[in-house]
Amino acid sequence: MTLLLTHAAATLLMLGVILIVQLVHYPLFRYVGADDYDAFQAAHMRRITWIVAPAMATEFATAGWIAWSLPLGLPAWMGWTGFGLVLLIWATTGLVQVPLHRRLTDGFDAAAHRRLVATNWLRTGVWTLRAGLVLWMLGQAAGAP
Repeated sequence: MTLLLTHAAATLLMLGVILIVQLVHYPLFRYVGADDYDAFQAAHMRRITWIVAPAMATEFATAGWIAWSLPLGLPAWMGWTGFGLVLLIWATTGLVQVPLHRRLTDGFDAAAHRRLVATNWLRTGVWTLRAGLVLWMLGQAAGAP
C-alpha cells in the first residue's frame, strides 16, 4: 500500500501544480514587463524545477513499478494505463513545453506564450485523468483482501 500511497501523493501534488500553473501562473506571463521578462522566465524555470522534478520522477518511477508489479491485485489495465499516461505527460513536457520555455528565455514572445498555454491543456487534462485513475486504484486497493 505504501507504493500506491506514494504514487497517489505524487500524482495529486502534480495535479495541484498543473492546475495552478495552467489557470493562474502561465496566463500571468504576459503581464511581466519586457525589460524583466528574460530574467523572470529563467527564474521560473529554475524554481519550478525544484518542485516538479522530484514529484514527476516519483510519479514516473512508481507508475512503472505499479504497472510491472500490479500490487494489491490491481488489474493490469489500471497499471499500464497509468504508466502510459505518465509517458504522454513526459513526452509533451520534453517535446513541447520545455522547448517553448527555452524560447521564452530570449524574451516574451506572444505566439510562444499562446502556444505554451494552449498545449499545456493536454498535460492538465492528462494529469486530471491520472488523478481520477489513482483515486480509483486506491479505492480498488482498499477493497482488496
